[in-house]
Amino acid sequence: MRSTDRKALIEYARARLARQLAASGASPETVDGATHLFDPEALTLGFARRFATYKRSNLLLHNPERLLRLLTDPHRPVQLIIAGKAHPADHEGQTLIREWTHFIRRSEVRFHAVFLSDYDMLLTEHLVRGVDVWLNTPRQPWEASGTSGMKVLVNGGINLSELDGWWAEAYTPEVGWALGDGQEHGDDPAWDAAEAEALYQLPEKEVIPEFYTRDKNGIPTAWVAQMRESMARLTPRFCANRTVGEYAEQHYLPAAAAYCQRASNKGAMGRRVVQWLQALDRNWPSLRFGEVRVETDGEHHVFEVEVTLGNLDPNAVRVELYADGLNGGSPVRQEMMRGRHLPGAATGYVYKARVSAIRLVTDYTARVIPQCSGMAVPLESTHILWQR
Repeated sequence: MRSTDRKALIEYARARLARQLAASGASPETVDGATHLFDPEALTLGFARRFATYKRSNLLLHNPERLLRLLTDPHRPVQLIIAGKAHPADHEGQTLIREWTHFIRRSEVRFHAVFLSDYDMLLTEHLVRGVDVWLNTPRQPWEASGTSGMKVLVNGGINLSELDGWWAEAYTPEVGWALGDGQEHGDDPAWDAAEAEALYQLPEKEVIPEFYTRDKNGIPTAWVAQMRESMARLTPRFCANRTVGEYAEQHYLPAAAAYCQRASNKGAMGRRVVQWLQALDRNWPSLRFGEVRVETDGEHHVFEVEVTLGNLDPNAVRVELYADGLNGGSPVRQEMMRGRHLPGAATGYVYKARVSAIRLVTDYTARVIPQCSGMAVPLESTHILWQR
């Protein structure tokens, strides 16, 4: 399957490059030469995307001579298909394309690398099916997702990508190769140089040897094992079937059930929801925070917060302590329980909560948010009042 798809990609790339050259006014000899480029049996790498600077499409050009040696090894050749385009107003992106074009036009390179302009759906279809290795080198953490690398999976391609986007979630050594440490380093040139070094070392020491180490039947057994592991382990996780299934189970079906519930009995619940929203909008400005008291009791902070609800029903709101999550974790949201009435305030109460004293008192802030059974907050009501 892999050999057949690689051959189909190369035939498509030859034809597309020939048309591209003819449209640019190249000589008939040059156009004809494009139809004979590449070896259908050689290791084929693909790198295709919009040429924006954060995608670091020139990382592989950090050391052009080393890249040349990698591509032109007579015993273990490598061929590279670069594709993409830059926004008309992105002059830096256009410069990156010119750097690649200049490199590929070198006489010793042109039989081992091509640049295909644009990156349309037809080109994508052939690339994700035919490449052996998909390269992706964005600057962490700017990768939105990386869906082309996901499409490679089902076709038996293997990813060599930055630990960002989906690959940060998917990568293990059994399914591909990774660049970086998953941390942010900004646009530090030293870090770019270190990752460029890794981008050369991984093909030299792992990717190329694995592809060209064959058994007596000519099968790269380690490569096939990694390919199968990638397909089996990752395809079910990073595919439209899983995505649509999760959206349906977690969002669409609950939303449909909520609609049916609100519409039943001639919309009785729906009317109650509208009335609740109207009362909330009308009375929310009357909410007030009063005094806040905190005592530390051994391993806990005990918060007491005075809240005057004005004309709001106490059951229409939730009072809680909030603290931002630590190290990317989920925030703390501790509900405060309604206690005694405030003297002289018909709708004033003292709310109380205990939280761990591991964190500072100043990490926590009281707030009031809407609360109604069957309502999606804050989607359907964005009111929020913070204690200041």
